[in-house]
Amino acid sequence: MCVANLWMTSPTRAGQTGAVERVRASYDAVAAAYAAELSDELARKPLDRAMLAALVELRAGEGPLADVGCGPGHVAAHLAALGAPVVGVDLSPAMVAEARRRHPGLSFAVGSLLDLAVADAGWSGAVCVYAVIHLDRAERAAAYAELARAVAPGGRLLLAFHVSAAGQPAGSVLHADELFGVPVELEFRYLDPDDETALLLAAGWALEARLEREPVPGAEHASRRAYLLARRA
Repeated sequence: MCVANLWMTSPTRAGQTGAVERVRASYDAVAAAYAAELSDELARKPLDRAMLAALVELRAGEGPLADVGCGPGHVAAHLAALGAPVVGVDLSPAMVAEARRRHPGLSFAVGSLLDLAVADAGWSGAVCVYAVIHLDRAERAAAYAELARAVAPGGRLLLAFHVSAAGQPAGSVLHADELFGVPVELEFRYLDPDDETALLLAAGWALEARLEREPVPGAEHASRRAYLLARRA
């Protein structure tokens, strides 16, 4: 699970700034433990690796792939190992510091999923792995539109998220006050793939593939997951 890349500065929603700061502070606090626990997770996830390989093969143009919500940088490093130029973006300065320490040859920056510091069509594609699960529906719609602005026509977006778990159907929210033994204040949303597909289509994406899978035993949080591969129309 990668840290959500959530940086909302608009004053139009009450409590918005406080929610952002809780997410940022939580992931700053847990960054070291998170990196230690999850930086090798792709070694145990063949379907994830296959989807990332497809993204690299299908990317449009010569621009970089962006790992948006990159956490400690392990997904970005995997994409780079497959031969793609990569940039990583994350809300949490501590996560970005972990990514830079672990992968000094790659580029990482603190940034915003809702206001990406990249020119229109500046990326050949993007991956957003478990990075929208802290956003409400309106925020996710805005994020998908911002990603569509940032990705070149014909470029792809690989989106991954939790669908359901025991006692947590799609559409529910899990409130967490601890992660890897560290106190946090986080909300994890379980999302309906049909709803996320509709939001992507409305934002200018065309769905190319959809994969749903059960959790890998002993390797990850026990949730059903979805992967949506979409093309920038």
